[in-house]
Amino acid sequence: QVQLVESGGGYVQAGGSLRLSCAASGRTFSSYAMAWFRRAPGKEREFVAAINPAGLTTYYRDSVKGRFTISRDNGANTVDLQMNSLKPEDTAVYHCGRRLRSFATEVVSDYDSWGQGTQVTVSS
Repeated sequence: QVQLVESGGGYVQAGGSLRLSCAASGRTFSSYAMAWFRRAPGKEREFVAAINPAGLTTYYRDSVKGRFTISRDNGANTVDLQMNSLKPEDTAVYHCGRRLRSFATEVVSDYDSWGQGTQVTVSS
């Protein structure tokens, strides 16, 4: 069973930046797709960004395109989310997820392992 641990959340003013990181245990990290999802208060968990095993293909929800960048380091077993030009509507708990397949999707139930999450709060 893989363990995922997120870090890097915090409090930032609108227009600011944060970089989230997710560290994964295990030897097969480079075989699987990874993604970031978020859950805002009173809302369902939603897709934010995903990346395929080699890191060459990425996917984003429309509202973060051009502002967020997902990347991975298979040697270090980490997947990061660089978030720029943050908006109050980005406020949420951010979770990284692992999918036991080599291609990423935007569907929550396609991911089998999750981290505990890291809080991102953006003030207006």
